Order: sequence, then structure tokens, then C-alpha cells
Amino acid sequence: MEETSASWRTVLLAAVAPITWGTTYIVTEELLPPDRPLFAALVRALPVGLVLLAWTRTLPRGDWWWKALVLGLCNIGLFFPLIFVSAYNLPGGLASTLQATSPLVVMGMAWLVLSERAHAVRLVAAVVGLVGVALLVWQTPDGVTGVGLAGAFGSVLVSALGFTLIKRWHPPVDMLTLVSWQLVVGGLAILPVALLVEGAPPALDRDAVLGLTWIAVVGTGLAYFCWFTALRAMPAGAVALVGLLNPLVGTVLGVVVAAEAFGLPQALGMLLVLGGVLAGQTGATRRRSPAQESAPCPQSPTSASET
Repeated sequence: MEETSASWRTVLLAAVAPITWGTTYIVTEELLPPDRPLFAALVRALPVGLVLLAWTRTLPRGDWWWKALVLGLCNIGLFFPLIFVSAYNLPGGLASTLQATSPLVVMGMAWLVLSERAHAVRLVAAVVGLVGVALLVWQTPDGVTGVGLAGAFGSVLVSALGFTLIKRWHPPVDMLTLVSWQLVVGGLAILPVALLVEGAPPALDRDAVLGLTWIAVVGTGLAYFCWFTALRAMPAGAVALVGLLNPLVGTVLGVVVAAEAFGLPQALGMLLVLGGVLAGQTGATRRRSPAQESAPCPQSPTSASET
């Protein structure tokens, strides 16, 4: 019983990330400067990354220079611009539905990269969760663009690769340091592209400052620390299914803040999403003891040369 409750604490830790990510669409629509996805991605990543790096005061060594580069590009440098392109160019409901394919993509990527076979229950849970998200965004308005679709699908693919590599490689540092490396690498990759494509930063009013601060500090720094910590301790597919809470939170905020429609399809969708998330933890909550969860990840003799 104690072992199971400790693992469920890890699930709850993972849930912090999608709950905060679920606020991204409404914050983008209501508070951020219009049509500046690269600027939003840059501010989300680089400032908090530099603060964390100054706090940890640890730089990569050896082959972790290129590993940090790869992780930073997958999880931040490519993912953030793509997710904001999706948010700016698709209705929030459709963007959420496409993101809900992430658990299935992560499971496939984990099988290819980690030889991690997904439980049949977990696969079914991912499909159930996807159906639930589709019901949540029932009657999505028009406004679909090819750019938005490319951004949504691209963000799913690069993040799935980044998440699985986090599990394959054994970092020689604590998770806060690893997050700082990725945010700085990703932010520096976005910086020249943002200046070239969008030009000088826009003028920011109070609402924009509050929105960017929320997304950077809570939706990025805190969220990624919780997410990657859980990802190191749980199967990739189980963690990805927790990510379905993202569109659920987005739907609730859309109803409360933007007065979006809510009826029987949305209520059923919420139940299916929650059922998929819970069912997807089958087998994941009995894998580790409390001592194993709190212990640092062991570094194998060959970890320095893993590719």
C-alpha cells in the first residue's frame, strides 16, 4: 500500500505540468501580443532558463554538450515555436485534439527508442482519452490553416522524441540543472529566428507581462521540472497519458473565462479523459518503491558514450 501511494505521488507530480500547460491557449488568446509566436516561445524559455542556470551554476561536460543540445532543441527550441504556431493558427479545441494524439506517438517512440512495450490497457486508454478530447472540443469553430496543422503535428513528434531521450540518457546532474540546460539551449536557438522573422520585441502592457510571466515561471520552469522528474520514474506512455489533462483544463478554462459552450458531449468527454488517464497508470504505480523513487538515477558504465 505504501509503495502504491508513493508512485501515485509521482503521478500527481506529473499532473502539475499538463494542468499548467492547459492554461497556455487561453493565456495566449487573452493576454499575449497577437501574431508573435516566436517572441512568446523565446520569453517562455530563455529568461527562466538563464535564471535556473545561474542558480545551479553547472555546465554540461563531455558528450552531454551535444545531448543537452539535442534535448534542448526537441523539448524547447523546436517544440515551443511549433506549439505557439499551433495556438495562433488553429482553434483551441482542434489544437488540443491534435495534441491528444501525443500519448500514442510517445508510446510508439518509446518502443522504437527504448524497446518499451506499451500495455494493451494503456493503448486502449490512449484511444479512449483521444475520443474524450474530441468530445471536449465538439463543434470546433472554423479557422483551420495548414500552418497550424503542421505546427501541431510537428510539436507532437519532436516532443515525443525528446521525452524518450530523457529516459534513454542518464544525466549526471539533478533535474533542475537538466531543465536549465534545455531551456537555455532552446531559448538561444529561438532568439535569432525570432529576431529575423518577427523583428524587434513588441510593446508589452500589464496583461502581456502577467501572461508571459505565468507561462515562463509556472508553465515552463515548474512544469518541466515536475514533468521530467516523473518521466524518469515512470513508463513514458503512462506519463504521456497524464498529459491528457492539458486539453481538459483548457476546456474548463474556455467555459469559465471565454463562455464557451458546455453540454453533454463535453461532460462525457471529461469522464473519458479522466478514465483514460487513470486506466493508463495500470502497472505504473507498482513499479517502484518509495526509496527507488527518491534515489538518483544510476549512471551505467556506458552512459558517457550512449547515443
